[in-house]
Amino acid sequence: MAPMLFAGIAVRDHAAAVPWYEKFFGRPASFEATETESVWGLAEHGWVYVVERPADAGHALLTIMVDDLDATVADVGDRGIKPERRESYDNGARKVLYQDPDGNEISYAWAPRD
Repeated sequence: MAPMLFAGIAVRDHAAAVPWYEKFFGRPASFEATETESVWGLAEHGWVYVVERPADAGHALLTIMVDDLDATVADVGDRGIKPERRESYDNGARKVLYQDPDGNEISYAWAPRD
């Protein structure tokens, strides 16, 4: 079996968090795993899920690599979500960081290919 990635993000209130993630990802969840867990498919074998776990909320660090960072950031901005900060690295890589209402950090990034 090919490796699969399920990256989890704990939130205080699932029902309150889902609209933010729908705006961030630009679409509804791919499926609802439970009443308090929603899943977005981002790649053939990669998913991000948001789960109600109040004690763990706000501690996620997630980076999603994309081919066109500028277009992705523009799309997210068009949906009303603005980045918290931007970072550039010596090798030319760039990252744009966002925070959900619980304080979880989700970034889109681009890196040059050798």
